[in-house]
Amino acid sequence: MRSEKVEFSGSQGAVLAARLELPEYEPRAYALFAHCFTCGKDQVAATRISRALTEFGIAVMRFDFTGLGGSGGDFGNTHFSSNVDDLVFADEYLRAHFEAPTLLIGHSLGGAAVLAARHRIPRIRAVATIAAPSAPTMCCTCSGATGRR
Repeated sequence: MRSEKVEFSGSQGAVLAARLELPEYEPRAYALFAHCFTCGKDQVAATRISRALTEFGIAVMRFDFTGLGGSGGDFGNTHFSSNVDDLVFADEYLRAHFEAPTLLIGHSLGGAAVLAARHRIPRIRAVATIAAPSAPTMCCTCSGATGRR
């Protein structure tokens, strides 16, 4: 397995830090991995999942959303929609420099983000979520906004 640090511009113009895990041979496919709320690309689960997928020939790019980890920008000025937009910008980077991703993977709120971004990323053939909120009301409950729409 090979690993490369990459950077690309995110939805708010900040430079986003990413890591691209590549198999030793030509990748069969490319994937994007979205981390959980306030986590980061180097979280243990994200790293292990990405590296396991490379063993099956899938290259995986995971990145820090705006304002988190090694990425620039102000986390206080981000929201769910900006995370979805960051995923679309990550797709554009992969398409321009490597190959379009066909798989989206998201953990927790990252799972909700990949579900929301799926229709904006044209070549996606599969989406996998890990402990993603199953309904928007779950996010409202956690934020104390239950009952508001």
